[in-house]
Amino acid sequence: MNPKEIIEQYVQRAKRAQQEIDHYTQEEIDRLCVAIGWEVYCDENIEKLAKLAVEETGMGNVADKILKHKNKVLGVLKDIKGAKSVGLIEVDDEKKIKKYAKPVGVVGALTPVTNPTATPASNGISILKGKNAVIFAPHPKAKNATKMAVDFMRDGLRKVGAPLDLIQVIEDPSLELTGELMKQVNVVLATGGGPMVKAAYSSGTPAYGVGPGNAVQIIAEDCDVLDAARKVFSSKSFDHATSCSSENSVIVHATIYDTFVDELIKLGSYVVKQERDQLEKYMWITNAKGYRSINPAIIAQSAKKIAEGANIQIHDDVKVLLVEGAKDIEKDFFSQEKLSPVLTVFKYQTFEEGYKILERLTNNYGTGHSCGIHTFNQTYIETLGLRMKTSRIMVNQAQAAGNGGAFFNGMPSTVSLGCGSWGGNITSENITFKHFINVTWVSEYFTPQRPSDEDIFGDYLLEVKS
Repeated sequence: MNPKEIIEQYVQRAKRAQQEIDHYTQEEIDRLCVAIGWEVYCDENIEKLAKLAVEETGMGNVADKILKHKNKVLGVLKDIKGAKSVGLIEVDDEKKIKKYAKPVGVVGALTPVTNPTATPASNGISILKGKNAVIFAPHPKAKNATKMAVDFMRDGLRKVGAPLDLIQVIEDPSLELTGELMKQVNVVLATGGGPMVKAAYSSGTPAYGVGPGNAVQIIAEDCDVLDAARKVFSSKSFDHATSCSSENSVIVHATIYDTFVDELIKLGSYVVKQERDQLEKYMWITNAKGYRSINPAIIAQSAKKIAEGANIQIHDDVKVLLVEGAKDIEKDFFSQEKLSPVLTVFKYQTFEEGYKILERLTNNYGTGHSCGIHTFNQTYIETLGLRMKTSRIMVNQAQAAGNGGAFFNGMPSTVSLGCGSWGGNITSENITFKHFINVTWVSEYFTPQRPSDEDIFGDYLLEVKS
């Protein structure tokens, strides 16, 4: 069979499965979501998923992936608990409006090599919450790990008597099959690199994509320095920085710079000084098209392995490499997203100077994704909120954990982060179940309530006449 015929079979099975649950109530859908969630949350299965993901991709580490699974799956289940996604979901008595949720249909979900198990687990729950079916297209280098996650979720469907083909995976993925999938489904969710997202938007199918990450934190002079250092270190070292939300740069006030860096060193960081150039040459190599791009060999690898590849000698317990930021931000590779436990450190004197560094860093790479600040100064926080072209700003938080929702903040739990028009995306929100429902508005007639000209134009006309 050719790619079109292969995908047609997947889609037909998905549509049949979806028709079988067309009568499901909210309670039945919620039970279904809990069932599939448990299969990718219980300790035994999570350990298998984490081990296979690391074994197959060579990225990250098992312990952190287990924790990531626990937090993401439980977070999504917490957010959808009690939320309405089936039938009548809202009534506005004043405006005489009723809203009814309907499925978007069959969703084609593309998953990244950096997060091959937690992504389908979390997105699968969100997609099925809207009474949809989903077909996952895994990265070829992570197909077995993604299939295992899907198989576990199908076990959950089996246990509650739901059709298994509500969740499917392309077992032998290719660019051709993924491209055909995007053409035939009703909605595409693309979680991964820029080319994948562009392909999704070019498929002719409605699509949610994510933008490139380059999370940057300002470390202000009034912050709790030790707390900020611990959070940045834990975020940057977690799972060898597989997350697009891991801090790539920090901008530290001059008065606390030495204390902050010293604390990072105590926690397990190494400051790269004279070896900076050789580290850069190893981390960014010339590709087949003649452009310098990130070396695949460093993505989500340990600091020790990256250092060895660059012929830099460090202790075995070092988890993060620190590099001083260059003034020429736009030309310095270390100002970009690094997808590795390598952190670029900048020094600033005034908040406005620090803000301009932050703006230049994100405008150069990662506009719209995220940034953060460690401070108790509300003016600083409000300035970022008003001025930064970014979709999420974390305050006094570890960026990797905070962006996608955590038990210590109010962000919606997700593994897919929209970056708005700044990042070439259709939404700036965290992608949740709400993005996988169509809503029918039922409007009833009421006595006309037309405002007078005075109500609308009165103040303006008085102003221009005076």
